[in-house]
Amino acid sequence: MLEPIIASPEVVHHICTRFGITMSKKLGQNFLIKRTVVDQIVAAADLGPDDQVLEVGPGIGTLTQGLAQSGACVKAIELDQRLLQVLDTTLESYDNVDIIHGDVLKLNVPEIMDHKPFKVVANLPYYITTPIIMSLLEAKLPIERLVVMVQREVALRMVAQPGTKDYGALSVAVQYYTEPDIVLEVPPKAFMPAPAVTSAVIRCRLRQKPPVHVDDERIFFRVVKAAFAQRRKTFSNSMKTTGLSKEQIAAILEQAGIDGQRRGETLGLQEFADLANTWCQLYK
Repeated sequence: MLEPIIASPEVVHHICTRFGITMSKKLGQNFLIKRTVVDQIVAAADLGPDDQVLEVGPGIGTLTQGLAQSGACVKAIELDQRLLQVLDTTLESYDNVDIIHGDVLKLNVPEIMDHKPFKVVANLPYYITTPIIMSLLEAKLPIERLVVMVQREVALRMVAQPGTKDYGALSVAVQYYTEPDIVLEVPPKAFMPAPAVTSAVIRCRLRQKPPVHVDDERIFFRVVKAAFAQRRKTFSNSMKTTGLSKEQIAAILEQAGIDGQRRGETLGLQEFADLANTWCQLYK
């Protein structure tokens, strides 16, 4: 029997009416109602029967259905207990989907994914997009690629280059761990209810190793955080938030060959790495 497409206005409306579901603004719930967008997300993830997929926030199963139809083994983590019964119903004909109730930031993801390599594919709740992405990347999990729906502004920040207005700490972190590219932009009318912003699907291919050599990642990200903490200040002034003395900062800048009068947002990954490595050599 051909399963009805969940990602359509009529089916989403029917499901919400049948189960008495009202979307939670607090949980950032906006359900996809365009199957073409679902298909493009699945294509960007390059899924097949041998793949393990982690979905965060399946909602009523609009994207989950497309993931399941690829043949991949899908583990979907849903925080909203109201939706568990809905998902059991909408996805009942797919035996390759497991629904897990909980908060992805608190659950043992490696255990859920059976300690195997996996892909992350999700329409992320916008209010918690960055914490989820950074938590997954910083945990050094065996993620092969990450394909997620985010606010367009967040996607632009993730791919931004030095010297642009969107470039910031998120740009550096995402590009340190992955090779990101924007797959497509998605208008508000592709969702129910329609959000107030345009969305985008971003694909992040995980790197085998970072593009720059870093002696101590903790120091590297302290430098990055300091650089963008006060965007209008010179980099030498911004570095004072690290606890280093004025003399130490000057010595690091001189040895790394970086002009302290530059602003942090003009520095690229290699320059951040040079600064962090010099810090380690001189003062660690």
